[in-house]
Amino acid sequence: MYSIVAEKPGDISVLQKKSIDFSEPKSNEVLIKNRAIGVNFIDIYFRAGLYPWPVDTDLVLGSEGAGEVEAVGPDVKNFKIGDRVAYAQPNNAYSTHRIISEDLVVSIPDGISYDQAAASILKGLTVKYLLCDSFNLQSDHEVLFHAAAGGVGLIAGQWIKEIGAKSIGTAGNFEKCMLAKQRGFDEVINYSEKNFLEEVLEITNNKGLDVVYDSVGKDTMFNSFKCLKKHGMLVSFGQSSGPYKDIQMTDLAFGSFYLTRPTLFHFYANRNWLENSSQKLFKMIVKDKIKLDKMTKYDLDNVADAHTDMENRKTSGSIILKI
Repeated sequence: MYSIVAEKPGDISVLQKKSIDFSEPKSNEVLIKNRAIGVNFIDIYFRAGLYPWPVDTDLVLGSEGAGEVEAVGPDVKNFKIGDRVAYAQPNNAYSTHRIISEDLVVSIPDGISYDQAAASILKGLTVKYLLCDSFNLQSDHEVLFHAAAGGVGLIAGQWIKEIGAKSIGTAGNFEKCMLAKQRGFDEVINYSEKNFLEEVLEITNNKGLDVVYDSVGKDTMFNSFKCLKKHGMLVSFGQSSGPYKDIQMTDLAFGSFYLTRPTLFHFYANRNWLENSSQKLFKMIVKDKIKLDKMTKYDLDNVADAHTDMENRKTSGSIILKI
């Protein structure tokens, strides 16, 4: 048993492999042997110190994974040894094993592999709360989704297509733009070659959009607001280029805009929401309405390479670690 830990906030040099002895699970906890682990920008935010560390010691990064139950606590009711499960919770996933409350775990149905579950449980539930809970996207809406070729973006493109809304995505090169179009986006703007604001206004005949989903932050949010029609909503859910610090309340008055900054784990804490949302996600995957065939895989020991490639925008789709 071992984990990849960050000894302090910093660059990839802080990541170290350490042997760990796991105790028996307590009360309603389960011990999971990880088979696949997802990599997300939130892991980089914690590693770099952009998000405050929840512990005073070494931090095990990683927020989503899938595996099998190896042991259960005395009060566990919903899972047994051998069950296939997945989870999405901040930190403690970059490890061969994880102990976690059964309330934070969902069953993996037949037809879903460990790789698919680890690649989708956090990202897919993120898309669910973005499209269905933060803004109730309908077929008559028009939407802009930044980072359309990323793990979240590719799931979002397919989910938006299923809803029937018109979608515009942004991506950083030709290949990523083509991939995003293959996954449901009606239009994709190569932001390295064109100004996405100008392109959005041209596509919409200067009418603007109902909603913009922005996980990039500093580099995009100023113009993301300008893409909105009056009474439009900007949903900020990440900061891959750094935090956007220049927002003023008067910026919203320009178009009577709405602004929200939702977080997955505030939805995830509601067990009914978690069960219903994960079932909906997995059903869409089984029915091939969401394809997860675009994955980049690294060994757990090489997670530093995964972080480097993600930060340098060399990846598309989901990134998973194999043990």
